[in-house]
Amino acid sequence: MAIKAIVAGAAGRMGKTIINLIFQNPEIDLVGAFEHPENPAVGKDVGEVVGLPKTGIIIEDSLEKVIEKGDVIIDFTFHKASVENARINAKYKKAMVIGTTGFTKDELEEVHNLAQAKFPLVQDYNMSSGINLLCKLVELTAKVLSEGYDIEIIEAHHRMKKDAPSGTALKLANVIAQVLGRSDKDYRFCREGIIGERPANEIGIQTIRGGDIVGEHTVMFAGIGERIELTHRASSRETFARGAIRAALWVVGKAPGVYTMQDVLGLKKSLI
Repeated sequence: MAIKAIVAGAAGRMGKTIINLIFQNPEIDLVGAFEHPENPAVGKDVGEVVGLPKTGIIIEDSLEKVIEKGDVIIDFTFHKASVENARINAKYKKAMVIGTTGFTKDELEEVHNLAQAKFPLVQDYNMSSGINLLCKLVELTAKVLSEGYDIEIIEAHHRMKKDAPSGTALKLANVIAQVLGRSDKDYRFCREGIIGERPANEIGIQTIRGGDIVGEHTVMFAGIGERIELTHRASSRETFARGAIRAALWVVGKAPGVYTMQDVLGLKKSLI
């Protein structure tokens, strides 16, 4: 039997992509969709909004109007909206997949606490299989090159992206910090003026915004006489949407708790 999915932010870029791919996948069915009450898509047929024939599924103005229909909620919206959706879902205990970025520490802690107590959640800043493999490669590289290499993360996204640095850049930085025994106090987000010599423990995170760049991330390990660069480039949002659907199929039926794409893809085990 196909998993029944509800999509938040149905009229957004990611919402539309996810919905289109759901209709191509026999393992998952769209049973509900919703948007912010002021969004002009509210009240319209999903098909009309995403470029498909009419589906009979109307975009509602709240999660509560559709939540009882589904097995899993897929949410790529806005951090404040995702927190509120998690609060609502705590009453219903449906599985969730959240790919939203821009959470504050307090917001993310609240979402995680709700999931630990009430529902299974896959929460990750990047649902791409390639990015999650990159995280493992970065982990391995950081272990091998633990001394004598300066580490920089460069991320690039489209001009409309609201948060900086990207959640994926922070995810990569967190992987490195955990391996090397560092913390977010070692992150350096910008440089200007007379900055002096680079501290040995610094993890640089640099941001580029422009045009329609879907997403690019490079982790540079710069040593004396050599440089290793690990890069992932996304050319379509479909890579994130396919990962989200894979996560939705995986998380239904799991115990309450917080999972990541590393769990979904079986990449938790250390490479060395």
